[in-house]
Amino acid sequence: MTEHTNANALALRAKMMIAALATLLAATGCATPPPANDTEAMAAFKEANDPLEPLNRYFFEVNRVLDHLFLRPVAEIYRGALPDHARNSVRSFVNNLETPNIFIHDVLQGEMERAGNSFGRFAINTAVGPLGLNDVAAGDSANNSGAGIPYHSEDMGQTLAVWGVSPGPYLMLPLLGPSNVRDVIGSAVNHYINPVNYLVREEKRFAFSAGRTAIRALDTRSRNIESFDEIERGAIDLYATVRSLYRQYRASEIGNGRGPANPLPEMSEEFEEDYNTERVSSVVKK
Repeated sequence: MTEHTNANALALRAKMMIAALATLLAATGCATPPPANDTEAMAAFKEANDPLEPLNRYFFEVNRVLDHLFLRPVAEIYRGALPDHARNSVRSFVNNLETPNIFIHDVLQGEMERAGNSFGRFAINTAVGPLGLNDVAAGDSANNSGAGIPYHSEDMGQTLAVWGVSPGPYLMLPLLGPSNVRDVIGSAVNHYINPVNYLVREEKRFAFSAGRTAIRALDTRSRNIESFDEIERGAIDLYATVRSLYRQYRASEIGNGRGPANPLPEMSEEFEEDYNTERVSSVVKK
């Protein structure tokens, strides 16, 4: 009886969320395509791949307000309260927890050399780190990313890109920031295939995963306070600037560094692929 009640409650909650989203979509509308005979405008519209731009801009402004009210001040406190070595340990520990998932995606993408690196990093940092608190595998050198076995990230969104799955429309998610349909699906799949999540009981897995994401976001924000400030001051259209930077960096992530140069080195979890420069495999690119 309890399970049936819980199922009904979850179904009702899902219906309410869908109804609320549908209402918001109806209220904000979609970006209106330019006239078909305006070839330049139509090309720019397709390149943006942002049919939900009015809604995305709304959530972008919401996220920006929340950042200024909460995330940025907390990031300043975090950076001021912890010395560099402590913050490096936090980042190293979170990176180490993600490494088993990265190993899985290295294998799924056929990147066996990188898979070996991920396995070696996890074994070394867990045993000697200890538990990843120091990035011993990379020499724990923030100034030399090529030392030892450097960290790299992989996720289901990147794996789907390598398999040739289209990204779908650009999305600006509440609280989570830039994404696309493919990466939203990838994030959900990541939660279930990441072996680290199974270290805790089922009822605590979501909180465990969300906690790691929150810590990573806080650490990333603390390392990019000045970078974000500079972008905000210099951007004519901040939304379009963030969208472009996100795509450029995600392209580099999918291409394992073979894409465009990274404009913001510490923001590797926040940028989407460039729609036209995705890597299909480590050898052949389309």
